Amino acid sequence: MAETKFSKDHEWVRLEGDAATIGITDHAQNALGDVVFVDLPEVGRVVAAGEACAVVESVKAASDVYAPIAGRIVEVNHALAEAPNLINSAPTGEGWFFRIEPSVHAEFESLMDEAGYARFVESMA
Repeated sequence: MAETKFSKDHEWVRLEGDAATIGITDHAQNALGDVVFVDLPEVGRVVAAGEACAVVESVKAASDVYAPIAGRIVEVNHALAEAPNLINSAPTGEGWFFRIEPSVHAEFESLMDEAGYARFVESMA
């Protein structure tokens, strides 16, 4: 099973073979409320770690989605265009945003594991 890591910007990253799938955490989707629109990055775009590369809009606000690791976008989740609510119903599953071909694999290892992310979220309360 692929390991999942988390960023301080509330994205999750699941490394599977040569690609990393990225989405927002359950905590982030709860904070946003009902998602109504997603602007995804272009396939082929090269992004730096921490770079804003997608936008998610909810009934409450619009928020940037950041690339937790550097790399080249190799796929986007087109299902979100028709059903942006997948982000609310399955944020760590069918509600993924995009896949990156990582350029620096060590960046993945520097992200938080699930327990570390839970402590981080708890410290914000």
